[in-house]
Amino acid sequence: MLNIKNQVTQAIEKIRSAYTGKPRVGIICGTGLSGLTDQFDSKTVISYEEIPNFPRSTVQSHEGNLTFGNLTGIPIVAMEGRFHYYEGYSMQQVTFPVRVMKELGIEILIVTNAAGGMNPQMNLADLVIIEDHINMMPDNPLRGINDDSLGDRFPDMCAPYAPELIELAQKTALEMGIPAHKGVFVAVSGPNLETRAEYRMLRGIGADVVGMSTVPEVIVAAHAGIKTLGFSVVTDLCLPDALEPVNIESILSVAATAGERLSRLIPKILDQLDGSATE
Repeated sequence: MLNIKNQVTQAIEKIRSAYTGKPRVGIICGTGLSGLTDQFDSKTVISYEEIPNFPRSTVQSHEGNLTFGNLTGIPIVAMEGRFHYYEGYSMQQVTFPVRVMKELGIEILIVTNAAGGMNPQMNLADLVIIEDHINMMPDNPLRGINDDSLGDRFPDMCAPYAPELIELAQKTALEMGIPAHKGVFVAVSGPNLETRAEYRMLRGIGADVVGMSTVPEVIVAAHAGIKTLGFSVVTDLCLPDALEPVNIESILSVAATAGERLSRLIPKILDQLDGSATE
């Protein structure tokens, strides 16, 4: 971890040549949410390829841009496409953009992902407000010598997702008539999907949805002192006794539907933020 700060500085220097503002909120756009940035005012787009030390997104549905703008009057930086451990990147590479967003000035991080729904009460395209997670990935982005200037050696994880933001998201979704559950997200390494027995195990240990991202970024956000709000969109149903082969085109279609819901919900949440949300 000791070289991360120098790498962040190099990335910031390049970003500042194109954008000099201070974003308050960072958003990691998972599959289906890239349309959110269409609502930005005064938009500045920087390709990942232009930013020193940024990985390159290899996932078909991820754009690969760092996009700045204002949404409901709040300065935002959004990742249009994230990085995954299964792409071959280290955990520190996967989470590097969170370090950059922290240095740019964000106080709140909103993370989104496409996930398999294991809770039988959930339907396709439902939103899940993540209230907690289970980490089953084989590595940790904080492993190695700690840089105390970035965060504490042993960051507390009793509330990695800010309770006040969870409450705000749930209230707003209810007011808008958007199907949204609270649930526990479990992260696995991928890229293969799980077997019937694995779904039974994951459900048995308390998970509602399963995916291959998000937890590393949330761990680093906690390490950096950033408040986090997380959403999963249910793109396929992972019920062991009714399991069907995955259809990627179907998943992308469902993700687009759920992404449209998130694209309406997130601005409403941002519009209700006050100083207490970032204290």
